[in-house]
Amino acid sequence: MNAKGEVCLGVAGAGRATELHMNALKRFGGIPVCYKHIMARRFEQVQTMKDRYGFINASLDFEDLLNDPEIDVIDICTPPYVHEDMVERAMRAGKHVICEKPLSGYFGEEGDVEPIGKNVSKVKMYDKVLENLNRLRATVEASDTMFMYAENFVYAPAVVKASEIIQKKKSRILFAKGEESLKGSSSPVAGEWNRTGGGTFIRTGAHPLTAILWLKSIESQTREEEIRVESVYADMETITNQLSEYEHRHIAARPHDVEDFGAVVLTFSDKTKAMIMATDTLLGGSKNYVELYCNDAVINCRLTMANFMETYFLDEDNLEDVYISEMLPQKTGWNYPFLEDEIIRGYTDEMRDFIESIYFHRTPKSGFDLAYDTVRVIYAAYKSAELKRPIEL
Repeated sequence: MNAKGEVCLGVAGAGRATELHMNALKRFGGIPVCYKHIMARRFEQVQTMKDRYGFINASLDFEDLLNDPEIDVIDICTPPYVHEDMVERAMRAGKHVICEKPLSGYFGEEGDVEPIGKNVSKVKMYDKVLENLNRLRATVEASDTMFMYAENFVYAPAVVKASEIIQKKKSRILFAKGEESLKGSSSPVAGEWNRTGGGTFIRTGAHPLTAILWLKSIESQTREEEIRVESVYADMETITNQLSEYEHRHIAARPHDVEDFGAVVLTFSDKTKAMIMATDTLLGGSKNYVELYCNDAVINCRLTMANFMETYFLDEDNLEDVYISEMLPQKTGWNYPFLEDEIIRGYTDEMRDFIESIYFHRTPKSGFDLAYDTVRVIYAAYKSAELKRPIEL
């Protein structure tokens, strides 16, 4: 912390994830935060974010964050293919780390035939990712600083309330179902495996997957018995590439060598099940939910589209700066506006937990083990889809 007792923040990246994290931090005033330095690859982008959120410094070099002795924590909001390198360098420099999902992935290596999503075996990818995850674990465990995994679903009020119910009732989750679907991504690299480490399942399916893994861990702790993922069975497909340009006009997904549909079935060691689905073929906004079928309860957690409010517009006059909801091409007609979006989807409590963990020297709720398990399951799913059989973990 600096001389004023503030937690000093550096941010890597200046895209959508940075917006979500910073908007959440701006809602949290419990602990003073100094917005010290933001970096990204493009000057115009990083300068815009510097001005919007009031950072003291901005640059194009990650080393500037590492070499600033005042910076306590680096928030990594970059594309996934640089996460591993940045996490390792930051922790070795003595910085706490917040890492946006996913923690890691396979992005190609020397000798791979491009495009790697079509030409590199998912069996090879799975083995390499596990190797990298174990190396990262060694780095994290050797460090005196904290690793914090930015999975907002774990902090969403509905999911947090579900965990409270499971703890109080000692419920058994017999079947869990989760989904995040939308019409594609605004990221220009979302269709490239060598930049995202996969398609819609790692990009969006990671959210409900991690929430379900976390809820099963809460059940495990409450019942004082080990519950782990035993096997993974998946079906992945690229659907939208068969559309004509006209048929494709409303869908933003442009998969080059990644999937735009993924459905994954998990079997846990207590013989219970979970199913996670992610698609880039949903129009009308984003669909985010987690459902729990328990022995003594049913718990449905809806993050979006929530129906706190409805709007109907015949035109978009004077609405240019009014945020209605994510991934909608227009505001006319009937819509469900996202109210308190940073709170409902968990970003505010996520960033609060991370800043408080640094300030009070406590363990964050979402850490390395959850990040590790999520990526391991995702790549087991890719391996399963290629081999067309369940993968035992």
